[in-house]
Amino acid sequence: MNKTGLSEAQIRDLLKISKGQDLKYERVLSSMCTYPHRVAVEAHMDFIESNMGDFGLFRGTYELERQVISSLGQLLNYPDAAGYMTTGATESNIQAIRSMRNVSRPASCCERPNIVVPDSAHFSFDKVSDILDIELRKASLDTNLKVSVNSVEDLIDKNTIGLVAIAGSTEFGQIDPIERLSEIALQNNIFLHVDAAFGGFVLPFLDAVYEFDFKLPGVSSIAIDPHKMGLSTIPSGVLLFRESEQLEGLKADTPYLTVSTQYTLTGTRSGASVAATWAVINYLGQEGYRKTVSKCMELTAYLLQELERIEVYPLIEPVMNVVALKVPEADLVRNRLAKEFNWQVSITQNPHCLRLVIMPHVTAEIIGSFVRDLHEVLRS
Repeated sequence: MNKTGLSEAQIRDLLKISKGQDLKYERVLSSMCTYPHRVAVEAHMDFIESNMGDFGLFRGTYELERQVISSLGQLLNYPDAAGYMTTGATESNIQAIRSMRNVSRPASCCERPNIVVPDSAHFSFDKVSDILDIELRKASLDTNLKVSVNSVEDLIDKNTIGLVAIAGSTEFGQIDPIERLSEIALQNNIFLHVDAAFGGFVLPFLDAVYEFDFKLPGVSSIAIDPHKMGLSTIPSGVLLFRESEQLEGLKADTPYLTVSTQYTLTGTRSGASVAATWAVINYLGQEGYRKTVSKCMELTAYLLQELERIEVYPLIEPVMNVVALKVPEADLVRNRLAKEFNWQVSITQNPHCLRLVIMPHVTAEIIGSFVRDLHEVLRS
C-alpha cells in the first residue's frame, strides 16, 4: 500500500491498463458468462453497498431476493420453492449436498455417506467431496454423453444420501435422463439435486420440451445461475429447494446480527447481485429470454452450417448453445487459435474435442471470422 494515495486520474489510468489486458468477450468462445444486461449493471451499481449477510438492515433488497426466488421457482415449476441467492453454482452445489447430509444422514453414523454424480459433473462436486468428506461416486456416460441409468443404480447403496443430475453439462451441453433419475431417487428415498447452472435459463425457452425441473416429483433441489444465460452481473447464483426442511438443514444461529439465523454459506453477500438479477428477469420476462435463447440457437445452427463447409462436425448434435467439435489434435488447434488469432476456446476431456459456447455476445460476423481462422489452422 502506498504511503499517500494516488489521484483519481492515476487510478483510472492504471485500471485502464489492467482492463486492456483482459480478453474481450468478442474473442471468447469458451465462457458460459457474457456481458451483463444494461439494466442489471445499473441496478447492481444502485445497490452496491447492500449486504445480504445482515438483511435486516436491507429489507428492501431482501424483498427483491424473495421475489427472485419466487420467480425462478415459478419458471422451474414450483412457485413455493425455498432458497436464496448464492455466488454461483459451486456454492449452490456445496449447499445442496450439505443439506442432503444434514437432513438425511446414513443409518450408521460410523459409515461415510456418498452421492452419485455423472462423470460429466462439474468439478465443483470434487470440492463438495473434499469439503464435506462425502464419497463421490461417478457414474459412467452412455454414447450420447448422458449419465448411464444402469451405472447410477449400480453405485447406490445404504450410505447413498443423494443423486446429482446435470441439465446442460459444462463440456457438452447435454441433459441427463432426469425423469428416470427422479424415479430412482423416489424408489430409494434419497434426494436428487439438478445442476442447471447453465441450462436453467436455456431449457425453458427452447422449442423442444425437456423434463428436468420440479415438475418431476423426485427433484429436491436445483442450482441455476442468473450470471450465465440469465444476463445478470457476477456473482449471481440461485439455489432452490422443494421443501423448506432442506433449507432448515443449513441453519446457523447469528446472535449479533439483526436477524437471528442464517442459511447461507458465505456471511457477507452482495445485495447488488440480488438487485441486478431482479431487474433483468423482470425487464426481459419470459418473452425476452425466449428471444435471447432463440438467437443463440440460430447462431449455433449457423456455426454448424459454416463448419460443414470446411468438413468439421460436432461430436453430438447440440441440445443447446454448447458445441463440441471433432478436430484432429484438438489441444494443438486450440493453442494455435489462441496464439495466432487470439481466440479463446476450450477442450473437452473425454473425448478431446474443441468446445464452443455461443453466448449472447456472439454474432454471425464473429462466427464467420472464427471459422475462417479455424480453417487456416487446420489446413496448415
